[in-house]
Amino acid sequence: MLDVCLLGCGGMMPLPYRWLTSLMTRYNGSSLLIDCGEGTQIAIKEKGWTFKPIDVICFTHYHGDHISGLPGLLLTMGNAERTEPLTMIGPKGLERVVSALRVIAPELPFPIEFLEIEGTSQVFDLDGYRLKAFRVNHNVPCYGYTMEIDRAGKFDPQRALAQEIPQKFWKHLQRGETIEADGRVFTPEMVLGPARKGIKLTYTTDTRPTNSIRENAKDSDLFICEGMYGEKDRQEKAVEHKHMTFYEAAALAKEANVQEMWLTHYSPSLNRPEEYMDEVRRIFPRAKAGKDGMSTEIKFID
Repeated sequence: MLDVCLLGCGGMMPLPYRWLTSLMTRYNGSSLLIDCGEGTQIAIKEKGWTFKPIDVICFTHYHGDHISGLPGLLLTMGNAERTEPLTMIGPKGLERVVSALRVIAPELPFPIEFLEIEGTSQVFDLDGYRLKAFRVNHNVPCYGYTMEIDRAGKFDPQRALAQEIPQKFWKHLQRGETIEADGRVFTPEMVLGPARKGIKLTYTTDTRPTNSIRENAKDSDLFICEGMYGEKDRQEKAVEHKHMTFYEAAALAKEANVQEMWLTHYSPSLNRPEEYMDEVRRIFPRAKAGKDGMSTEIKFID
């Protein structure tokens, strides 16, 4: 099961009723944060989640509304006596940008590992899941992210018994481990059926529609996508500043055959995104207007 929380869904500047862009996920005892706009700490507190298990922080790009909350978050994590390493992932220049921000957070009790994305896409194997960064189209280098959690085939005890595999090894084989004992080699393939459907989450913001989004979001359980503008007269502005309208995001969701889409990264001038959702759902019926603290649990399907 993957816990997902859209901590903040605002773009450009925080508002009294809307935090800046940030997404947090929890899986297998660890947490991942994508973007860290101003106010992210408060949004995490409002959700009732905690900072300490965050072991990966990713950045789509380095505009202020996506990274300005980082120094304070690092200080809070340090004050919580965290000592475990923290991994950061982002476009080229990551270490330089974070080091500059850390002028006001110079001493931390934990090390930071910087992984700068190379090329148009890159896959990172993390704690039980894969994270793929893919290039999108903004006015600075910017990436979307897809998280995929695989699920092994179902364990077949009858096959294990028939092959005289000791029961003490069963749980290890279920976890995908290979066991050598008593002159024999036991592999997961001996007792597991075909792989089952896993979990897929895609997140992208600050971009025009791209083929990279269509391809990487394909068949996602949840697609969280920028919808900067709901007003029809903002199309030209979206093109000029390389953002997306609600309707372009809905078209992407339809083309990618996702299960559900949440809109995020609203313009400060967009007070009531819900007003535009009837027309959005004509394009993609399973669309929702994201809001701060919006959460879901994505579960494995048998």
